[in-house]
Amino acid sequence: MDRAVLITGASRGIGAATAHAFATDGDRVAVHYSSSRSAAEQVLAGLPGSGHVLVHADLADPDAVRDMVDSAAVELGRIDVLVNNAGVYHPHRIRETTYSEWQRAWTDTLAVNLIGPANATWCAVRHMPRGGRIINVSSRGAFRGEPNQPAYGASKAALVSFTQSLARALGPDGIAVTAIAPGWTTTDMAAENLAGEGYDRRRLESPLERVAAPTEVAAAILYLASPAAEFATGTILDFNGASHLRM
Repeated sequence: MDRAVLITGASRGIGAATAHAFATDGDRVAVHYSSSRSAAEQVLAGLPGSGHVLVHADLADPDAVRDMVDSAAVELGRIDVLVNNAGVYHPHRIRETTYSEWQRAWTDTLAVNLIGPANATWCAVRHMPRGGRIINVSSRGAFRGEPNQPAYGASKAALVSFTQSLARALGPDGIAVTAIAPGWTTTDMAAENLAGEGYDRRRLESPLERVAAPTEVAAAILYLASPAAEFATGTILDFNGASHLRM
């Protein structure tokens, strides 16, 4: 389709799978990374097609985010699709952390998982034509709670509200904004929790008796970015294999 697509956190997991899905669809992709340059380079080298670029920023740094988005727009000519995928997941049980550890977990998590996407979106909209798409990667944890990492759950819930607000704000400009809320997915971030008997326990949360593959989440993101999905703007797509159901 030859769209210009910026994907944050594209060096691994859902982000890498999403980069490959868009590239396979004929789009040009800006592969963002924060710390894993070698992994991002491998993703970039493995993308089909041409015109893809590598971009870097610490999403907790507003100036770096702006430079990264502007650089992607210059390299790609514009930004048709923004996928806010990057995120961090720091366990911090309230009774097992010091006050300073608690503060650090909240500050770091919100900076990357919420403020980072908000800043990336502000910057990307300056380069986004009518027909643009913004897809925010939230989480099942936004709705069921995250007792061991409450800042993560709170950041993903706030990302849902951000999605809905921006869908209303940008609709008149012809830009659709949606979110996807995956459950357990076989990514590096989830590897520790899905190791050994942890996998069996978590796969049985779903009546399908398995967890998602990153390629499945990527396929759903590709649909949300499609012209056919414009009227889905404001939608939060639950993608958890019926492991958590809500009205």
